[in-house]
Amino acid sequence: MKTFLSELRTALLLTAVFAVLLCGVYPLAVWAGGQALFPARANGSLLTDADGTVRGSALLGQSFTSDKYFNSRASAAGSGYDATSSSGTNFGPTSQKLADAIKANVAAYRTSNHLAPDAPVPADAVTASASGLDPHISLANAHLQAPRVAQTRHLPLATVTALITTYTDDRDLHIFGEPGVNALLLNRALDQIRL
Repeated sequence: MKTFLSELRTALLLTAVFAVLLCGVYPLAVWAGGQALFPARANGSLLTDADGTVRGSALLGQSFTSDKYFNSRASAAGSGYDATSSSGTNFGPTSQKLADAIKANVAAYRTSNHLAPDAPVPADAVTASASGLDPHISLANAHLQAPRVAQTRHLPLATVTALITTYTDDRDLHIFGEPGVNALLLNRALDQIRL
């Protein structure tokens, strides 16, 4: 019996020690490191107005439907860009619903951007991201939308194209994925242009 109580005491002591270390000390160390090394990212990359009002996060897309804005990627998260319902459509490649939705999205994209009926359309312009929250669009998508945005805002196309370059994020570690344009940051920058 003495051995059982001794082992029980040791087990309870180790459980308490690991609970303090793994549920208290370690999370606190990670939080402190994040705050010290990259506080903006650790706090959600929040975007604020001049008066301090939070308008979103650079990591989460938002829906833009006006012709004066670059359209974000389609979102299947809740009613669109709902961070509490992050998800894709979950339609498979043989899904008729997916095929019909893409066909309708292609037609709408060509119409809104004044493209020819047979003009190629970037995949990210007509499909949702896996999370439904991605703020990035492809460079091809941004450059196809640029003439519409420039015309609607009465801006030179060169100004809009320069902003696309400014808000283009490079590949991850310069080798993974493709460059992408943060549509949310790009649209905010467009709103700040005064003629």
